[in-house]
Amino acid sequence: MTKTRVLTGITTTGTPHLGNYVGAIRPAIEASRDPQVQSYYFLADFHALIKCHEPQRVAESRREIAATWLALGLDTNNAVFYRQSDIPEIPELTWLLTCVAAKGLMNRAHAYKAATQENLDANEDIDAGINMGLYSYPILMAADILMFNAKKVPVGRDQTQHIEMARDIGQRFNHIFGEEFFVMPEAVVDERVSVLAGLDGRKMSKSYNNTIPLFEPEKKFKKLINKIKTNSLEPGEPKETEGCTLFQIYSAFADDSDIATMRERYAAGIGWGEMKGELFERLNEQLKQPREEYQRLLADPAYVEGVLQKGAEKARAIATPTLERLKAAVGLGRFI
Repeated sequence: MTKTRVLTGITTTGTPHLGNYVGAIRPAIEASRDPQVQSYYFLADFHALIKCHEPQRVAESRREIAATWLALGLDTNNAVFYRQSDIPEIPELTWLLTCVAAKGLMNRAHAYKAATQENLDANEDIDAGINMGLYSYPILMAADILMFNAKKVPVGRDQTQHIEMARDIGQRFNHIFGEEFFVMPEAVVDERVSVLAGLDGRKMSKSYNNTIPLFEPEKKFKKLINKIKTNSLEPGEPKETEGCTLFQIYSAFADDSDIATMRERYAAGIGWGEMKGELFERLNEQLKQPREEYQRLLADPAYVEGVLQKGAEKARAIATPTLERLKAAVGLGRFI
């Protein structure tokens, strides 16, 4: 049986939050248990260095993210779970791909365009403060994906451009060197909840400081739920579910029947305090046991390190011969 290869990762610059869980971690956990899927999941710590030059923060985030995935039940017997920085073939492949990637393609990357527009709006030089890591990181992401010929890549809708860019770069490499070296990846987006909103209603993001960390202590977790922004409608007044952060987060953790019931309660005028209580109880129930396991894993870094080293061995068993083949294709093979 040929297994479908699925790959995803999380940048190690912060504590995992509900948005990370819904957009990337949960689909990864589910896929890791599927015997018909070969899963590759990694800590994207090279990516972290693009914007974060705080070593302690990066180091802590790597530990927290590794513990999070394991606490939530990642099947490391079926899945390949590793740190990006433990695979030296990844930056080597990045350079091979950099040498075929079109500059115009990089110019169109959302992150770079947003950064340059911000500079223009502030009457700054267009490239002020922009490093080459930010500019070319879609190529590193392409290397992450193409190295393992991942067919499916679970991402939030805002990340689909990077999968398209990986396809463009992979196709160009195949064309130039005359062989189908790379499988073309496909983005997998949860259509129901692709980008989760945060405390202020904007996309939940560390950049906006509006996140709800997955494994906050229960009391602090409840306080964060209570801080979610709502409108001024009173209890008893009908409320819209569309555009409501509370309802969106609730929907990401509820089944269709409970969602339908909650819609009816919105129409009947559920109070915001009552809704926040409902949301806290549902999330806390689902996260309580993983939270306890997470704390246990943080207290046992040797175990987590061992899991990651085993994952790196599995990943390199694929990456090393793949890179040798690619280097030979571009003229960098061994003489004998």
